[in-house]
Amino acid sequence: MSDLDAIVVGAGPNGLAAAVTLARAGLAVRVYEKGATIGGGARTAEMTLPGYLHDVCSAVHPLAFESRFFREFGLGRRVEFAVPEASFAQPLDGGRAAVAYRDLDRTADTLGRDGDAYARLLRPLVDRASGVADFTGHPLLRVPQHPSAAVWFGLRSLEQGSGLWNARFAEDAAPALLTGVAAHTILSLPSLAAAGAGLALSTYGHARGWPIPIGGSQRIVDAMADDLREHGGEIVTDHEVTSLDELPAAKAVLLDVVPRDFLRIAGDAVPDRYRRALERFRYGGAVAKVDFALSGPVPWANEEVRSAGTVHVGGTRAEMAASENLISRGGLPDAPYVLVAQPSGFDASRAPAGGHVLWTYTHVPSGSTADRAEAVIRQIERFAPGFRDLIVAVNSRNAVEVEAENPNYPGGDIAAGAPALWQLLKRPVVSSEPWRTPLDGVYLCSASTSPGPGVHGLAGWHAARSALHHTFGTRISPNLSPH
Repeated sequence: MSDLDAIVVGAGPNGLAAAVTLARAGLAVRVYEKGATIGGGARTAEMTLPGYLHDVCSAVHPLAFESRFFREFGLGRRVEFAVPEASFAQPLDGGRAAVAYRDLDRTADTLGRDGDAYARLLRPLVDRASGVADFTGHPLLRVPQHPSAAVWFGLRSLEQGSGLWNARFAEDAAPALLTGVAAHTILSLPSLAAAGAGLALSTYGHARGWPIPIGGSQRIVDAMADDLREHGGEIVTDHEVTSLDELPAAKAVLLDVVPRDFLRIAGDAVPDRYRRALERFRYGGAVAKVDFALSGPVPWANEEVRSAGTVHVGGTRAEMAASENLISRGGLPDAPYVLVAQPSGFDASRAPAGGHVLWTYTHVPSGSTADRAEAVIRQIERFAPGFRDLIVAVNSRNAVEVEAENPNYPGGDIAAGAPALWQLLKRPVVSSEPWRTPLDGVYLCSASTSPGPGVHGLAGWHAARSALHHTFGTRISPNLSPH
C-alpha cells in the first residue's frame, strides 16, 4: 500500500517546482529522477578539470527575479546571485561593441544615433516588466492581467519579428544587440516568436538584470530540493520510470518529460485523439555545447564586454540572421552565432585562483554529430584575439551527446520543442490548461508545456496548481515563501 498523494517524474526545475508546490499544500510527494543527480538542465559539474565548475546547460537566469513561481518561492532570499552591471553584450568588428547595461538610459547613451530609438523601443516594456513576465508566463489563450503590457509587447514583437525590423535603426550596433538575444530561440530570423522572446529577455535585462547564481545553477535546484524535503517530500535518484503501471499508487502523477516520452510511458492508456495531437508536436533546432577551462579572462578587444555576464558572439544583425537561417535549412555556418557566459568574472568559486570557466553553445541542426569546438574558438578569437592561447582544457558535446545526457532535449533541442508561434499556442495542445492530460490525475509539467523553455519553474507550478484544483479539489494556492 502507498501513502503517497502525488508522484513527480523528473527532477529538473519544472518537476521540482511542481513537487514543491504540492508539498507546500500539505501533500505527500515523491520525485523519481532517472539520473544520479537532480537538476536536469540546471546542473553544475566539473566538466573539464578538477575545481572548474561548469553549468551543464543553463548558466544565466533572466527569469530568476521575474518568474512568478520564483518570486513566490523567494528564490532571491534562498540563493546568492551576482547581477552584472551589464546584462549582455554584442562584440563587433574593429574593437567595437554594443553593451546592454541594466540602466536603459546608460545603454542608449552608448548606441550613437540609434540610442533614442533603442530606448523608445524598450521603455514601454521595461516600465511594465512584471506585466510582460505575467503575459509570457501563461498560456497565450488567456485574458492578460496587464493589458497595456500585452499590447505594447505585441506591437513591439510585430515590428521586430517582421520585415520592419530595420526600419527603426540607422546604424548596426543597436539592431545587433537585439538580434543577439532573439537568436537564443534557434528560429529563423526575423520571426515573431524570436522577436517576442528577445524583447522579453531584453526587458528583464534592463529591468532587473540577468542574475548568475553564486556556485552555479545547481544552487537553484538544490534550494528547491531542500524546501521539498523540509515539507516532507522525498527524491529518489537513479530510478528511470518506463511505465505508469510501475508507479506506486497516488492520486496524481506529474511528468516532467517531453510528449514523445509521455506517450511511451503512458502506453495504450492514451486516447487516440490526444495521442495524435502529441505526435504532431515538433521539436526544433539543437545546440552543440563547448565548455572551456581558461588560464585567464577572455581578452575581448573591447574591454566593456568583460562587464557583461552574457555575450552574444556573431557580428551584425545580418550575419547572425544568415547563420541562424542556414541552420534552419539544415546547414552548418563557418562563422556561427555563439552564446557565451563568463560566470567566473563574477563568481570566484567557479575556478581555482587565476583560472576561469567559459560556457558556450552554438546552434546546429537537430541530431547533428558535428563537433563545433573549433568553429566556436575561431568565432570568439575574431573578437578576442589571443583567446586560443588561454585555453587549458575543452569539453565539447555534439547535439546527439546533449540529448544522451538529457532525454528532455530531443535531437539536442534544449527548448524541448520548437518555440515557433504556432507551437506556443499549442504547447503541447490548444487548451487553457495544457498541462492536464485525458488520463485521470495525470499531468505534463515539462518545458514542452506552456509557457515553454527557460529556467522559471512555471510549467511545473502551473501543472501543480491544475492538479490541486482538478484532482485534490482546492482552489487555494499554497504559500511558497520561505519561513
